[in-house]
Amino acid sequence: MLTPAEKDAIRDHYRTIADNLPGFRPRAAQRRMLAEIANALSRSKDKEGDDWPERAGESIAVIEGPTGVGKSLAYLLAGGVMAKSRAKKLVVTSATVALQEQLVNRDLPFVVENSGLPLTFALAKGRGRYLCPQRIYALTAENAQGQLLDLDPTLALWDRKPEAGEIETLRQLADAFYYRRWNGDRDAWESVIEDGLWSRVTNDRHGCLKAACPNRPECPFYLARDVLENVDVVVANHDLMLADVSMGGGVILPAPEESYYCIDEAHHLAKKAVNQFSAEHSLAQAMSWLDKVAAAAIRVEALTDKVDIVSQAIEAASACSETLTEWLWLLEGEDALAASSDNLEPTWLIEDGVLPERFQGPTANMATSARSLFKQLSLLSDALGEARKDKGGEAAQVDKTASDLGFLTARAEQLLAVWELFEKETEPASPPIAKWITRRAEGKGDYLFSASPVSAAASLAATLWRRAAGAILTSATLRSLGEFDLLLSQTGLKWMPEVSCVALDSPFNFDEQGELYLPPMLASPKDAGGHTREIVEWLPKLIDVKEPVGTLVLFSSRKQMQEVAAGLPAALRERLLIQGEIPKSLLIEQHHQRLKQSEPSVIFGLDSFSEGLDLPGESCVHVIIAKLPFAMPDDPVGKTLSRWIEKRGGNPFIEITVPEASIKLVQAVGRLIRTERDYGRVTILDNRLQKQSYGKRLLASLPPFKRI
Repeated sequence: MLTPAEKDAIRDHYRTIADNLPGFRPRAAQRRMLAEIANALSRSKDKEGDDWPERAGESIAVIEGPTGVGKSLAYLLAGGVMAKSRAKKLVVTSATVALQEQLVNRDLPFVVENSGLPLTFALAKGRGRYLCPQRIYALTAENAQGQLLDLDPTLALWDRKPEAGEIETLRQLADAFYYRRWNGDRDAWESVIEDGLWSRVTNDRHGCLKAACPNRPECPFYLARDVLENVDVVVANHDLMLADVSMGGGVILPAPEESYYCIDEAHHLAKKAVNQFSAEHSLAQAMSWLDKVAAAAIRVEALTDKVDIVSQAIEAASACSETLTEWLWLLEGEDALAASSDNLEPTWLIEDGVLPERFQGPTANMATSARSLFKQLSLLSDALGEARKDKGGEAAQVDKTASDLGFLTARAEQLLAVWELFEKETEPASPPIAKWITRRAEGKGDYLFSASPVSAAASLAATLWRRAAGAILTSATLRSLGEFDLLLSQTGLKWMPEVSCVALDSPFNFDEQGELYLPPMLASPKDAGGHTREIVEWLPKLIDVKEPVGTLVLFSSRKQMQEVAAGLPAALRERLLIQGEIPKSLLIEQHHQRLKQSEPSVIFGLDSFSEGLDLPGESCVHVIIAKLPFAMPDDPVGKTLSRWIEKRGGNPFIEITVPEASIKLVQAVGRLIRTERDYGRVTILDNRLQKQSYGKRLLASLPPFKRI
């Protein structure tokens, strides 16, 4: 229950903001969001003795906050007060770098400065964004002024002779880090570091020597993590949060049981989670690194007394190689993977995720061998960590070997992730695992093995919702067709009966600020050519090239966008700024520059411009949507999910495609009204809104614009 002191703190800090900012106007929707967040987090259950309580979603709130509500202020203020009051960490995550930077550079400083709430905060990044001092010193001399050491060809740090430019960059990195002119954060380096080179000087949890590392006191990753332990608010992205909970939680970010999560842009969470729990590996690349296991293991044996573990690791690697060779032989005879002139990289989607009988034995063998290999390599890594304490004179060799072994252990973990998914069989009532194999065009006899759950609902429920002290999921668009059902189903919150769902009112007066126009289109978008020609005919009627205002035209197909642009009259075509022809930042800059010069400007964009594009005022007074944003399931995960729904007697178009299109359509329409002073029109050039039964439901989910 919310305490009187917590209520007073939130109210007082909110009032302080109003007092400090003469133009600040408290909003009813924002005040309600403050209350909903505080009430939800106040229902968090504490530890009972040595056991954590069972959670049913009582401290989780799903809050749809339309543009203009002021969501970030609400969750930072209410979440910050509740976290400090109850000795929790506030972990704020988003899907985009832009919002993370906004939170750290603008929103949090604003709250601290104007509310009087003393919040400390930091941006969390994964280990891969930081330099590994041990690695940079292994590739250069013991100090930054020396020469590069002779390269050991068995080291996984290099799989080829380094180029002169790479050596020079390494020297620059080492020198700058050694003399503290650079903090080891990749994003803070003055220029772009090529991915391949960066992979040599960063590390992962398997290659890291952890407490045994002599460079631990200066390690950028651990220094950054130490900061996270001492701040009130941690800002991260969805991927990092999902990676952390998939590893058990508390590895990179604060433990879920000690955290209140504020998940902004939560409409991305389900798909981000599916990607997080998927896995893939190349057959040829696996064969290559498996060949290195024996040599690396023998080097470990020379530094430790783990003879039996070394023997088992070599045996497991050999078994993996043998089974992959068997797979190679089996796949060469698979018709679905036969390459042709028009399809050099065919994909075999394994129906319903159930492998044919002839593949089941090799799959089980591969999973067993990969499991053993990962276990033995992990044990050897631990042994090296212990050995380093006693190998003073051989410390450098131990470090090199540990780095190599870490590389192999990470690959073994990836291998195991794939084959555990391939081996897994789900119950008919449960969503299946999508499994597919792709023939690689590059390199003879190479295949890419891929597997993914079609839903991350169960994983999210187990690793996050049932463990988190509390969570707030928010975004401007969370409902589909006016309901939260799709989000709750895809994220696993449907199994948490006490989750609260709230749709806040918009601060905008849509029926006065905007209009909705549905032209009498004759061609259906299913007739691609006819629909494109009709758009070409309509756009000159809809866009006045003499009026100095901004127009945004959104397409679902790049091909159609380009064909429409090519077919327009010259007077309109010269006003176009087309996504993909110039960088987005430059496109937006040119758009605003034209308007400042009292010239009209028309942006042609794809679905990605339907979200996160902020064009207030006259920079966008007309949003034209070429067709409904239906995403057909043409990827392996989507196809597997659709087939599973059909086998259960459902309709994937109605159950998945239309609800997801509803969210995208609302987001696209939302580009028009960004402030209480904006005005304009939305035009949708798709007659299915009026001719198909689902059209009425899609229209009902849009803001209540005046229909013309």
